[in-house]
Amino acid sequence: MIGGLSAGRPQPEDLLSTSEAGDAAVRGGALRVSSFAAGSLLSIAGGALLFRHLGVVDGGRYMTALSLAALVGGLTDLGLSAIGIRELATLEGEKRARLARNLLGIRLVLTTAGVLLVTIFSFVAYGGLLGAGVLIAGAGVLIASVQATYALPLMAELRLGWVSALDLAKQLGSVALIVGLVLIGAGLLSFLAIPAVIALAVLVPTAWLVRGNIPLRPSFAASEWRALIAPVLTYSLAVAAGALYFRIAIVLVSLLSGERQLGYFSLSFRIVEVLLLIPGLLVGSAFPIFARAARDDPERLGYALARVFEVSLIAGAWIALTLAVGAPLAVEIMGGASFAPAAPVLAIQGLGLGASFVAAVWAYGLLSLREHGTILILNVTALVILAAAVAVLATLEGARGAAIATAGVEVAVAIGGALLVVRRRPHLRPSLGVVWKVALAALLGAAPLLVSGVPVGVLVLLSTALYGIALLALRALPRELLVLLPRGRRRP
Repeated sequence: MIGGLSAGRPQPEDLLSTSEAGDAAVRGGALRVSSFAAGSLLSIAGGALLFRHLGVVDGGRYMTALSLAALVGGLTDLGLSAIGIRELATLEGEKRARLARNLLGIRLVLTTAGVLLVTIFSFVAYGGLLGAGVLIAGAGVLIASVQATYALPLMAELRLGWVSALDLAKQLGSVALIVGLVLIGAGLLSFLAIPAVIALAVLVPTAWLVRGNIPLRPSFAASEWRALIAPVLTYSLAVAAGALYFRIAIVLVSLLSGERQLGYFSLSFRIVEVLLLIPGLLVGSAFPIFARAARDDPERLGYALARVFEVSLIAGAWIALTLAVGAPLAVEIMGGASFAPAAPVLAIQGLGLGASFVAAVWAYGLLSLREHGTILILNVTALVILAAAVAVLATLEGARGAAIATAGVEVAVAIGGALLVVRRRPHLRPSLGVVWKVALAALLGAAPLLVSGVPVGVLVLLSTALYGIALLALRALPRELLVLLPRGRRRP
């Protein structure tokens, strides 16, 4: 997305400092999203089997246990995954090796402690079944945190083909285990063990890929940990707030609404949770370039942010539009007729999901600029507003109210993040001409919502076609996307 603007004097062996980095990020991001989409098609089938097998009540319990375990992963990450990618893209030699060992040690200790604490909470708040479920799911989070730490150099060096392959393997393995467990009639706890099994299976090839690149042994030197965490403490707190932000809604619904409302919100949240990975895959692929450009070339950073913003806005609007039109079909596939009330919940949450694509651009932009304090203020503010809004609206309107709260806050975060990036930095302000074009195309794409008596799948295809035609007619697609086309089809 940002080819053509190299920083300083590029060295051939250093991809991030060459004009080829942009093309590599585009292709790598497209590959990651494509492999994720391919795996997600199977994940949809697996999720449909799982929710139909567990039913509304156990489906809600399943998502509650996974959410609490994932909360541990988010809180104990301390933002060190993103910091690790940024630093591994700029450090060399012994400093790089020491960073990798410290990252692994910190994740091991903090995640283990977090899993124990959330398990105790779950036994007290929910009882023995969910307590055991959270412990099992937490084991998966611990193993996954080790695998993710090993994978950081692959991201930092734009070795995104391997990252995509590992992601796809996780999805395929999860679906295979879900199908097998459904066939043998397994219970709730068996399904919660799937993440641990898959993480362990992927850990081995990940370690093999990075052997010799970074040390595989952790470091438990407390003094070095303090030296690593102290400069980014504000960002670590911001990530903790962000982790709570993404999970607080389902926990509040589980405490404030009935079991059926929790079940409806859980199904919608499960679909959104899977799709929510896409903004990170898309924007995260360009983050190493953001980090290097923020250090060396402000003009290149502005160009990069603008192009990624345009692509993310287009993709986010399409996702929101697709869920608005196709929510009934998605819910029918995932849960069946008993989950039908979740369709409007999903349609509302789709708007927030679309906004998260844009929010991810500005979040990575702020991180590349080392605006840790700004990120903290933004995330804490969003968390407080979200918790208050969900507490009120979930009590009044159940799952639908929680969806309205999450979507509204996510839109506000996307706008607020943009304003925080460009303040005092006019060179980073993107052109907003693409906004009205995308809005007009989305409005045209929403026309099938007015049609009745037509299968939802046909309406989704029609909506996508109208949206795409409008984007082409309005010349809204960034020219950098042409790098994805075969050379013979590119315009000169």
